Formats: sequence, structure tokens, C-alpha cells
Amino acid sequence: MEKMPLTSISSGLGIEVMPDLYCFNVQIVNVCFIGNPNEGNTFILVDAGMPGSGEMIIQEAEKRFGKGCKLTNIILTHGHFDHVGAIEQLLQKWDVPIYAHPLEEPYLTGKEDYPPPNNEVEGLVAKMSPMFPRHSINISSNLQLLGDDGKIPPLPNWRYIRTPGHTPGHISLFRDSDRALIAGDAITNVEQESLYEVLTQKQEMHGPPPYFTTDWQAAFASVKAIEALEPQIAITGHGFPITGDELHTNLKKLVTNFEQTEIPENHRV
Repeated sequence: MEKMPLTSISSGLGIEVMPDLYCFNVQIVNVCFIGNPNEGNTFILVDAGMPGSGEMIIQEAEKRFGKGCKLTNIILTHGHFDHVGAIEQLLQKWDVPIYAHPLEEPYLTGKEDYPPPNNEVEGLVAKMSPMFPRHSINISSNLQLLGDDGKIPPLPNWRYIRTPGHTPGHISLFRDSDRALIAGDAITNVEQESLYEVLTQKQEMHGPPPYFTTDWQAAFASVKAIEALEPQIAITGHGFPITGDELHTNLKKLVTNFEQTEIPENHRV
């Protein structure tokens, strides 16, 4: 995939959320490094950024973990273009296993494309969405499908939570010991359909990006499941990390208002 000319003010910004959890913004989307640089030079990557961003991710990894650092695994929350865009570049450097939910398998093995976007959603990014790639990729030789027990083999201290709606096999990652959440696109901390808010990264909690979300009742159930976890910190696929009381308040508000504020009119029951 070629690099896309869509970049926010936070692109290239890395935030150490915890000593072993690092959020890095790639143009308009976040990837996460899991690994403590004080304990070694290996790390796990959650999601793989925008098309053409491989070198950017590699440079940031080397900045954090040192030259010669080693990626050991990639975990995908889902397979949309902005979450797998650099995966081929990364595999050229690090030939590693890639874990995803079985319901994402058709989109990661060249079998099936994602459905077209909902072009009735308001907002300039939403209007641009028909131009976004939605074709599948084929990473069959590296793909490892997760089991149905919530376990993530490379991350024994984390578990995955099924958070479908945005895509059929969307997952979020949760660590019970400190209630850290990597939400993917199940929730966002920016109004992703608005070009102005995407570029300025205005913090505002929302559900999944609406133009590519296919099952709104499942998406609503996923947001309620996330709130029930009572996370203390959340890294969302889009927007800045959010913590503590602000996170709890915004999640409660999102659940309360979801049907009115998040679900497009042509998808409301």
C-alpha cells in the first residue's frame, strides 16, 4: 500500500503510558509497543499503522528499545487498512507471528474484502472514506488465529475481549493487574469522521469510526462490555490515551448516549 496524505498534529508523538506500554501515533492512528526497554530489547506490537509507515515504526522502536531491537509478535485488533498498513514492511525486517481473531481471517488471507463504507455518514473524513483501501491482505504464512478462551499466547498477562461491530473479529486487549485497555477502534478518543478533529486530535470519546462500522448493535454491546471492565487507562485506535475519572465518566456518557449520538440514522432500529 502506498502512503496516504492524511496526517494529524500528533503524528510521530510517542507516549509512555506505563513502563512497558507505549502509544505511538502514526499519521492518524495509534500503534502500541508492549515491552519494558529497561528489561531488554524485545517488544510486541499491537496493530501496524498506516500504509507506508513501516520505517517510521521501525525508527521509533529503535529509539525506544535500541538499535538491534527485536519485534517478537504482532497482535491485530482488526484488519482495516490503517491497522495493517505497514505490516509487509515490518515483516521484511522481522519475520514474526501475527495473531488475530478467527473472524478476521478472511480479510487477512486474501479471501474477502471489507464491505464498502456507509457514505451517508456526515463529516469530511466520512465523505473521503470511499477512497480508503478496503481490500484484504494475505499474511497467511505468518497468521496465527487466537483461540476462543481469551488467551493471547505471547502475552500471558493480558487477555483479549471480543469487541465486534466495527469488524466481525475486532478484539480489544485487557490486563487485569492494572486495568490497562488497548481498545483498537471499539472506542475512539476523537471524532474520526471529522477531518478537522482528526487533524487537530481534539479529545472527545466516541464509538467506532462510523463509516466502516457494519453492525451497530454489536458495536453498542462492545462499548458496554468495555465500560463493564472499568479500565483505568485506555489506548484507543484514534486519539490520545485517556485515564482515570475522565475515562470512567466519558465511557458512562458514551454508553448512555450511544444510540442517539453514535449510530447513523440509516442504521437506527
